[in-house]
Amino acid sequence: MKIDIKGSVVDSETGQMFNWFGMQNTNPKDVQDALNKANGEDIELNISSGGGDVASAAEIYTMLQQYPGKITGTIQGIAASAASVISEACDHLVISPAASMMIHRASNTFSGNTEDMGHNSVILSKVDQTICSVYQAKTGKSRDDILNLMKDETWMTADEAVDQGFADEILNVSDNAPQVINSFEAIPVKAKVDEFMKMLMNSVKKNNENKSDNTQSSNQDSITALFDKKLSILKGE
Repeated sequence: MKIDIKGSVVDSETGQMFNWFGMQNTNPKDVQDALNKANGEDIELNISSGGGDVASAAEIYTMLQQYPGKITGTIQGIAASAASVISEACDHLVISPAASMMIHRASNTFSGNTEDMGHNSVILSKVDQTICSVYQAKTGKSRDDILNLMKDETWMTADEAVDQGFADEILNVSDNAPQVINSFEAIPVKAKVDEFMKMLMNSVKKNNENKSDNTQSSNQDSITALFDKKLSILKGE
């Protein structure tokens, strides 16, 4: 069975919104559902993600670590940030010669007074230590070496990823293999996700109440109005 680890790594609720828009993403619920469906059979992970939410990546990493079947991962384009954490859960990790990996220290957007900023710094340092443990378990490197690589925001070619121990093998691809392209995407702010979910639930409720008046014209008006609301949310209006 194949599972895609692609698009932004997000929490399950944000993933529900992404799925509704048809936007590619990786979230804990979808991964858990796929693992349940696999039911212990061997799994192939196809990885191409610029990363995202650290907590969601940690949850997915743990799911994969606890899965009873063998997991083989292939980095097709990029495994960066949180996606690199997920990739390290594989029993055997293959990387395309055209792909890359990137590791760095955790970051967030935060505001507050002196005490708040100091506390936030401690939290980020703890997150870095947690991420470091994942990389250390895979590579066998010292914590200092890994933390220095994270501090420098280290980008690795396929050769470098294997040499450093972050991947196990370089994929042998044919000249006719399709080009894999991926780009970084911004994760929507949580307030907008909440706003979207409320709008969606209200729309479903209203639609159920108006089922008796189900003419083509009213349906088209409803679809147009809903589409306009979607665009407004995405634009932050």
